[in-house]
Amino acid sequence: MSVAFRREGDDEHLEPKFELPLPPGPNLVTPAGLELIRQRIAELEATIKALAEETALKAAKRDLRYWQTRLSTAEVQPEPSGDKVAFGCRVRFALDGKVREIVIVGHDEAEPAQGRLAFSAPLARALMGAEVGEFVDFNGREEVIEVLAVLPA
Repeated sequence: MSVAFRREGDDEHLEPKFELPLPPGPNLVTPAGLELIRQRIAELEATIKALAEETALKAAKRDLRYWQTRLSTAEVQPEPSGDKVAFGCRVRFALDGKVREIVIVGHDEAEPAQGRLAFSAPLARALMGAEVGEFVDFNGREEVIEVLAVLPA
């Protein structure tokens, strides 16, 4: 029989499973972010002990490796002083006439729908270092964001 029609098994046709990609740059975290990482590791370790199905077990172990790497590279940042926008603070600002509020956090804590943006997000980068009353550039437009308040997270 021709080699072209030979079938070794279903495994050779499965998509390869890759490690979860790590965000580029430093792994800055708040104290709450560090605790979140530790909680996820504990949850995954408990899940792995209970799993029997091989595919789910491999996926859980892959996730555990990701979170263990995030824990080992975590750089806990000091509490912000509150005089200017910095990592870990809550910022109230006006953009296009709409008042919004965000918290600048690490990648693993980020939840944009809840107003928690990663420090590497364009909006967070634009606000970093600004003081109350200052106007900053954003999205190619000059002085489009007014910083209204810098608060503790």
